[in-house]
Amino acid sequence: MNTTSDQGKILILSAASGTGKSSLAEALIDSDSRCELSISHTTRDQRAGEVDGVDYHFVTEWEFERRIDAGEFLEYAKVFGNFYGTSRTEIEDRIHRTPVAANVVLDIDWQGAQQVRQFYDDYISVFLLPPSIDELEIRMRKRGRDSDAIIQDRLAQAVGEMNHFHEFEHLVVNDDFNLALADLQNIVDHNSSLREVPENLLSDLGVQIDHE
Repeated sequence: MNTTSDQGKILILSAASGTGKSSLAEALIDSDSRCELSISHTTRDQRAGEVDGVDYHFVTEWEFERRIDAGEFLEYAKVFGNFYGTSRTEIEDRIHRTPVAANVVLDIDWQGAQQVRQFYDDYISVFLLPPSIDELEIRMRKRGRDSDAIIQDRLAQAVGEMNHFHEFEHLVVNDDFNLALADLQNIVDHNSSLREVPENLLSDLGVQIDHE
């Protein structure tokens, strides 16, 4: 896909669980009227306070599988027994919308990002990193909903997820929320980062740096 000056951009935003990806995505959208969050389809039950078409597009498993067979999803996955997916038509409609096209933020994991790349060759991709494993653990514990064993499993999973950092064009460290938000905005506007990632951070996080 080749973009034009009046076409919107696709921003792929990925991170390990607990890094603050969703909060930063929401803040970016609140601060930039042209940025819009992609609304996923899901087969999970609608929770109290959620609005269909705003939080998610809630569909049956039969309908979701029909859409898979029809090739309607840019990416999809089954997580804890429920399907989640991004509609290709919805993204296309937004980035080509007139008179004002949208920059669409895809809040997805690295696996979803791999699927999106099969459809598009022109996008902006960002991987968020925590400032340290210790800080990531603190953030997970502040949620107050997981046992020690689950937190340790999530931390180990986080390291595995962070090992895919090299698949993304930009790295942003979510150490200071406002600075991380400014980094994201600069990437959307200029496709360049404001700050460099400290050289020792990746090794301190326990990820493999050499991917050649």
